[in-house]
Amino acid sequence: MSDAERAAEPQQGYTRHFPVSWQELHRDAKALAWRLSSLNHVRGVVAVTRGGLVPAAIVARELDIRLIDTFCVSTYDDEVRGEVKVLKAVEGDGEGLLIVDDLVDTGATAKVVRDKLPKAHFATVYAKPAGRPMVDSYVTEVSQDTWIHFPWDTEAQYVAPIRGGHG
Repeated sequence: MSDAERAAEPQQGYTRHFPVSWQELHRDAKALAWRLSSLNHVRGVVAVTRGGLVPAAIVARELDIRLIDTFCVSTYDDEVRGEVKVLKAVEGDGEGLLIVDDLVDTGATAKVVRDKLPKAHFATVYAKPAGRPMVDSYVTEVSQDTWIHFPWDTEAQYVAPIRGGHG
């Protein structure tokens, strides 16, 4: 899922929030690598930009894969959901490739990537029910109405206490 997709969150009506820290993302991406470690004949990793860049780096490190490429997509224009635009694809049919993304949400982006690379293994760290059928592997499922706050989209700031709030 792209950063622009995440930026559009207030318009989407999500009712739950799931903050993910750098440490949690690292742990979950490493868990994904463990799940993928039995795959044979993986010669390269393809990160779906931009959300898949960090998980792909962690997975590639853990699986000792040195060939890394990107599949660049855009699904939002001025924070409004639109059609998936391929900005940069990967040559071939995906044979021997492992596609990594941070999240599969509706499955729209995953469908475009999978259509271009049908023989690749598609893995995400997090999956929502609508998009789950589009991927081969994932670590954690979250409900469709949950907004995941990734560490690259957040920063530490003051939050008022649940009760009181007057120090």
